[in-house]
Amino acid sequence: MGCSEERWQCISQCGSCCRLDPGERQDALGALSESQRELYLSMVGADGWCIHFNSGSRSCRIYDTRPDFCRVSNLMSLFGDSPDGDPGDADGFAIACCKQQIRSEHGGRGRVMRRFLRAIRRQP
Repeated sequence: MGCSEERWQCISQCGSCCRLDPGERQDALGALSESQRELYLSMVGADGWCIHFNSGSRSCRIYDTRPDFCRVSNLMSLFGDSPDGDPGDADGFAIACCKQQIRSEHGGRGRVMRRFLRAIRRQP
């Protein structure tokens, strides 16, 4: 299934994007402004996870007030706009980022990946 048939959607109890370990996220750090980078680094816990991530419920404690770099909808503006301004490119980019993070944290064939793939399928 290609990205044109998919629409990005966050799934509950995933938390893959909450793994902020700077050693694993150099690309993310490089895309941030100096003030964003300082905030990002202040959010990294000793275990590499965001200090606002609730590992029990696998949810963000500050979801409604999370920083702009934690919002998947802002990924294209952080990493570069699509050349033709196609909003579908933003979905495709977000989907690729989430797949990479989920694969890294939960495995490519695990329950979280299966739930994500079901969630992003466009409904007829």
